Amino acid sequence: MNCRGCSFMRIIAGTAKGTRLKMVPGQHVRPTADRVKESLFSVLGPFFEGGWALDLFAGTGSLGLEALSRGIEHTIFIDQSRTSLDIVRSNVKACKMESQAEFYCKDARAALRVLEQRGIQFRLIFLDPPYQKPLLLPILKQISKSQLLADEGVVVAEHLSRQQPPACVDLLTSYRQLSYGDTMITLYRKGRHS
Repeated sequence: MNCRGCSFMRIIAGTAKGTRLKMVPGQHVRPTADRVKESLFSVLGPFFEGGWALDLFAGTGSLGLEALSRGIEHTIFIDQSRTSLDIVRSNVKACKMESQAEFYCKDARAALRVLEQRGIQFRLIFLDPPYQKPLLLPILKQISKSQLLADEGVVVAEHLSRQQPPACVDLLTSYRQLSYGDTMITLYRKGRHS
């Protein structure tokens, strides 16, 4: 989400609360605003007891770092942009969480295939693809057909409010939508509507 007027971002809660995060230069990255993160994590659960998170299209790494700060055990950050991934590494270091993070400079779909081969399952998958590219639905389908999402896991899909994804994507079903102006977050879990 655009954060015009924001001079910095920060970790809102948990062990790294208050840590300022570097921003990615340029207009191609939309960091999720602090108020949106606060609202999102109040819905997901303010704190966690372990589990892994995946931050696809990581940008600044803000969502994956917020999850780590709130008790997620390990986060994998993926971004195709080396510049973005360098910013993520810097932000992870600022939060003193280097031992809890992994980084892939890869196309999201290729990275998902690698992670599935590793047999990893995620409690949280943050999915915030560039709005101008038709990536959201194909990646939701890929996640659904894989074993990457833990049984009680949640996919957090950020998108334009006018471009709503379907309520069901194969084995994923949306159970909540959060609206913030022209940005919307759709939350998915495994299982179909009954």
